[in-house]
Amino acid sequence: MSAMDKTCFIEALPYPLQFAPARTAVIMIDMQRDFILPGGFGDTLGNDVAHLLPAVGAAHQLLDWCRAQNMLVVHTKEAHAADLSDCPLAKRHRGAPKLRIGDQGAMGRILINGEFGTDFVEELTPLPGEIVITKPGKGAFYATELGQILKNHGITHLLFGGVTTEVCVQTTMREANDRGYECVLIEEATESYFPHFKQATLEMIRAQEGIVGWTASLKSILTATPQHHEESKNGS
Repeated sequence: MSAMDKTCFIEALPYPLQFAPARTAVIMIDMQRDFILPGGFGDTLGNDVAHLLPAVGAAHQLLDWCRAQNMLVVHTKEAHAADLSDCPLAKRHRGAPKLRIGDQGAMGRILINGEFGTDFVEELTPLPGEIVITKPGKGAFYATELGQILKNHGITHLLFGGVTTEVCVQTTMREANDRGYECVLIEEATESYFPHFKQATLEMIRAQEGIVGWTASLKSILTATPQHHEESKNGS
């Protein structure tokens, strides 16, 4: 039997589910220095970036497991062209931050593609051959090639980690849900600057028997063992 025949069973909320690693991708959302590290954009907005740090180690473990299963690995980063041609004025001018998108920050121009701060934290650097999606919006499907990439690989299920839970992660999950993908958010691999926002998002995702998808613990993923389909149906 081929790898396509293997499935994993995991405990999740609102109920357990199975997925085939060969038809599943992990989507790691925006694990960028500008959002996670002191001195970055998130910090200049007045957020406590320490809230995001626990997700880094968990995301690393999630990626390692997915890589061991030869799953499709996709990293996203929110970034704009140097001339800001893909950054709407409504986005750049909103609020009263100390620095705006495109301004010079401690790690380069904020959220400009190619700048140091816009790139990934060291622990979550994409490996050679892994897919990197540069997105101008909150959702990873908007104005990107993500949908076509997933279609080309025959993907049906998506595992999610990244930041922040209630903004770019949830937006992308909702986009994916509308496109027919079964979505699972790994709880420890995502964080928010506002812990109660994370908790509310987890509850929204799995409400009404999984209106957006599932949430699952990192342990449930790390202890999942792919089995041939016939074996998994028999519980062996």
